[in-house]
Amino acid sequence: MAALGWLTPRRRSATARSVLAGEASAEAARKTALADTPPLTGPEREAREEAEALARAEAREPQEPAEPEFPVAGDDLAAAFFDLDNTVMQGAAIFHFGRGLYKRAFFQRRELARFAWQQAWFRLAGVEDPDHMQDARDSALSIVKGHKVSELMAIGEEIYDEYMAERIWPGTRALAQAHLDAGQKVWLVTAAPVETATIIARRLGLTGALGTVAESVDGIYTGRLVGEPLHGPAKAEAVRALAAAEELDLARCAAYSDSHNDIPMLSLVGHPYAINPDTKLRKHARTHDWRLRDYRTGRKAVKVGVPAAAGVGAIAGGAAAAIALHRRRK
Repeated sequence: MAALGWLTPRRRSATARSVLAGEASAEAARKTALADTPPLTGPEREAREEAEALARAEAREPQEPAEPEFPVAGDDLAAAFFDLDNTVMQGAAIFHFGRGLYKRAFFQRRELARFAWQQAWFRLAGVEDPDHMQDARDSALSIVKGHKVSELMAIGEEIYDEYMAERIWPGTRALAQAHLDAGQKVWLVTAAPVETATIIARRLGLTGALGTVAESVDGIYTGRLVGEPLHGPAKAEAVRALAAAEELDLARCAAYSDSHNDIPMLSLVGHPYAINPDTKLRKHARTHDWRLRDYRTGRKAVKVGVPAAAGVGAIAGGAAAAIALHRRRK
């Protein structure tokens, strides 16, 4: 499985490794686009149709001020690019994936406790912490090394149903559906494994996904990445490469993210959106007159008024969940 990793949150220009990561991700995304994947099963098709109906209903609700028509129907030179973690889905995909792998005895109890700690931090802080994300990346690489790509893909399908499907933000899903209804392609862009991202994109009826690409030889993961994690400047390089291959006009495209780390990607397109933004992205978006959407509830209380005991409780809860899972697995 391609492994998750984050660079430091400091903005910087693209390196040769980030360009390589972006180009590798764009190539993988085009190979695994929705048009090339097997048709959905009956239950999967019904779940997607239900999600699309809910998304359209959400889009019809008069929650936002009137704006010029966007996306523009029939504009095939435009596409939409969505960050995944905390933009399309609550929490980080890699942590949900790790929880599913633990359930299947891929690693030990102490490693699950670390995943629980990282997820608790992500939920409370609402931002990507480079130390936690680097640790998650290294853990994921060691866990999947030597496993078949096909094995992890099959498990990823199960994990989506178990832990991810119910964490999709309806508001962001509605935005993606609006682009699809306008006849445009919609891509996830994430530091999460490209295989995991592709599964999520397919289940949501999106076109495909750009994600971190892990090296494999004869269908077996080597434990190394191609280039670097798809994060920060690497995301922008992936979008740029895909747009060139798809002959898109980036000035007519849209991009959506919650993180200031994705400012390079958001700055590429003519229609940038800050979704559930962190403090730095919110400030940047307001300065540059970017559109804002926030689908979270109680966000201010979490960011400002959470007592220290609440943070301890969240961590304790994560540890308790780890122990409970361990006992059930036995």
